[in-house]
Amino acid sequence: MEFPARRFRRLRRTQVIRDLVAETSLDVRDLVAPLFVAEGIDAPRPIPSLPGHGQHTRESLRLEVRRLAALGVRSVLLFGLPRTKDAEGSSAWDPDGIVQVALRDLRDEHGDELCVMADLCLDEYTDHGHCGVLAHDGSVDNDATLERYARIAVAQAEAGADVVAPSGMMDGQVAAIRTALEQSGHRDTIVLAYAAKYATALYGPFRD
Repeated sequence: MEFPARRFRRLRRTQVIRDLVAETSLDVRDLVAPLFVAEGIDAPRPIPSLPGHGQHTRESLRLEVRRLAALGVRSVLLFGLPRTKDAEGSSAWDPDGIVQVALRDLRDEHGDELCVMADLCLDEYTDHGHCGVLAHDGSVDNDATLERYARIAVAQAEAGADVVAPSGMMDGQVAAIRTALEQSGHRDTIVLAYAAKYATALYGPFRD
């Protein structure tokens, strides 16, 4: 009598067989590198809680993306750190905002050889640090925030983003962004929502 476990060991006998029956495979082409680009700095600034990562200048960002591309990483996700912030986070949709200029830098250099993504939120750009516009009572105004998200999406798409990635938690954000992209002629721009982040240990470091 053969024990059932023996049947599974057969499927692990050689590397070729393991590759053949593997349920999940992970390749460098599946990776997305999160990169942080900041205004008002003259050199990259380390992020202590994310070892190996830093806040980049536009030039050091280009150098880092070249290095990643040489390693086979073909997708990047940009986060912006503006020089100044306001209550609405208006630099998030400014055509000359830090993420938009960085998107254009990377698109001009790499063309379609690189999948360029952009984080879409307001917390990096607001002086209060919330992901949305605040009402008079201090609560987040969901509908007013959706209007800003729509503007950001269009600005990022026009700057060359293949993917806009809303990371806030506004009700209806994907529908609002998709509608804005369609109406502005950016029908091929992808929306990647990754708002369910409350259980990750990376939330604090990313805030840093």
